[in-house]
Amino acid sequence: QMQLVESGGGLVQPGGSLRLSCAASGNIFSMNYMGWYRQAPGKERELVAKITTAGRTNYADSVKGRFTISRDNAKNTVYLQMNSLKPEDTAVYYCNAANWGTNYWGQGTQVTISS
Repeated sequence: QMQLVESGGGLVQPGGSLRLSCAASGNIFSMNYMGWYRQAPGKERELVAKITTAGRTNYADSVKGRFTISRDNAKNTVYLQMNSLKPEDTAVYYCNAANWGTNYWGQGTQVTISS
């Protein structure tokens, strides 16, 4: 059982930056991929970014060029660097670990972009 704990959310102004962290209780190198999802009020949860064991990344079109996902296998931690934040980025951000059809989720961290 993999436990995931997100941190780093908060309130920032448009154009600002935040870095989210996801600390895993187990070896993230054993996961097929690690990812970040988000869910805004009244909307479905959507993929933001994911990174494979090999380091390949995939981003939602809405965040390409602004967000960067990375992983530190030694620390069992995944990061999401978010720059040039927009009000539409406001959501609860969830960390995800996936391994052969089994998904693990964190409890989420709130990100609010507002002036």
